[in-house]
Amino acid sequence: MPAPIAPRSFRCRCARPVFFANSQCLACGTPLGYDAERRQLMPLVAVQGRSGEADAVTGGLWRRVGARAAPARYRRCSNLDSAAACNWLIEQGDADAGAPPLCRCCRLTRTLPDLAQPDAALWWQRIEQAKRRLVSTLIALRVPVRSRVAEDREQGLVFDLLRDPPGGPPVVTGHADGVITLNVQEADDVWREQRRTELAEPYRTLLGHLRHETGHYYWQRLVAGTRWHEPWRHLFGDERRDYAAALQAHYRDGAPADWGERHVSAYASSHPWEDWAETWAHYLHLQDTLDTARSFGLDGEHVQLHYDRFGPAALGDIDVDAQSLAFLRRINGWMELTGVLNELSRCMGVADFYPYVLSAAAVRKLHLVDRIVTAAAPD
Repeated sequence: MPAPIAPRSFRCRCARPVFFANSQCLACGTPLGYDAERRQLMPLVAVQGRSGEADAVTGGLWRRVGARAAPARYRRCSNLDSAAACNWLIEQGDADAGAPPLCRCCRLTRTLPDLAQPDAALWWQRIEQAKRRLVSTLIALRVPVRSRVAEDREQGLVFDLLRDPPGGPPVVTGHADGVITLNVQEADDVWREQRRTELAEPYRTLLGHLRHETGHYYWQRLVAGTRWHEPWRHLFGDERRDYAAALQAHYRDGAPADWGERHVSAYASSHPWEDWAETWAHYLHLQDTLDTARSFGLDGEHVQLHYDRFGPAALGDIDVDAQSLAFLRRINGWMELTGVLNELSRCMGVADFYPYVLSAAAVRKLHLVDRIVTAAAPD
């Protein structure tokens, strides 16, 4: 079973299981913190000064329980005690270098709604929980994840979390040149479900939105103007088509009847940019779900359900190398795992866990995402 790149199963110092979102062990009370670079949720102990006192002397420094000589020292993200309840850590050197007392994920949020407004703090908490899961996967994939505010003003990424102004135009979720705008009402389960029903979408979640919008950002960072641009156009189409007109036509006429033969979702058929963003989101769905399953000893390749497996021919006219074969194993494991998870969802009377069927054309597009992501990682 391949090891997960972003593990989701961890143990406290007391050997009890703890989970990605935890900031404290519920069994023994040990503080916990997530080190995004090492992809580990760690039990922590306060670093004590010469007087034996901890926070007042050391400025709130922590180290991993059981660390050997010269352990890494951390600060807690300053959003730990906010509504965001962030459990991520900041390495001491990073904080001392002038970085804000925020972790790599919280630095990406540039604008917050008025937290005094009803439900705003709860919605912010839900958005940040989803964003931490997204960003942990992006860091594990080793694609560039830098704040446009604090780290990379030219090519960085930021999130503006906005609420519809009273009597004003509604906030539209979208991406523009590294800025992802999210209507915070997407964190309202009732509002989001109403929108999902109105738009006839089989799947609409906060995490899905964030994954989709980062797809637009990474198209600019990893595809546009690079050696991947022409191969991308060959599979996804010419992005120079009128984008606004294409979306108007999609919402007016709907997706073509045969969209499933070429795209991962109906919305992906609207324009090549949306096809890429939907495919990117599906790639992240696949990566994080398989990582989580493998973290707990589950693997789609070993469930008692077998579909017709995708072989090298599904990847089209390319040289199939070891990376491509590993990708095919992931795709086939994904299809078998989600088949079982869909049945589990149905036995609980809820919507399918994964309400999609992948075609060979969609698999080729996912494979291109995999190749682009792999090529973007530093050696």
